[in-house]
Amino acid sequence: MSIQLLHKKLIKKKLTISVAESCTGGLLAHNLTKLANSSKYFQMGLTTYSNQAKIKILKVNKNIIKKYGAVSHECCKAMVQNLSKISNSKINISITGIAGPAGGTKEKPVGLVYIGIKKDKILFIKKYKYKSKNRNSIQKSTVSTVIKIIKKII
Repeated sequence: MSIQLLHKKLIKKKLTISVAESCTGGLLAHNLTKLANSSKYFQMGLTTYSNQAKIKILKVNKNIIKKYGAVSHECCKAMVQNLSKISNSKINISITGIAGPAGGTKEKPVGLVYIGIKKDKILFIKKYKYKSKNRNSIQKSTVSTVIKIIKKII
């Protein structure tokens, strides 16, 4: 299913979608809004890149970031749960990760990304490890993964 078909399906099913992105820097929002009439389903895109933005805008508890880090299952979960409260969208998505080329550690290498999805009462957080060390490639792969997930759940 292409982005065009996804676009039509979201409109037809009257589904709404909001995103909170970190390492993808708004690329997912860009892909979801590049076609005309995307306002019929796309409600909100937040690029909460800094820890401060995650805390202030998404109300992620600072102790979660202190204890687990911004790139963690726990932070991703808080991001998507709090986004769903702000947006009231049917589908909410959060992304946090390390796109590189620097910033990785042995425990959290470049290419580590968490994707959170909340649709109605269903919530899941999935951990991905992209092999590439190329920032652009990691961002594009993450967005591609999210779009595939959306296609499966609608």
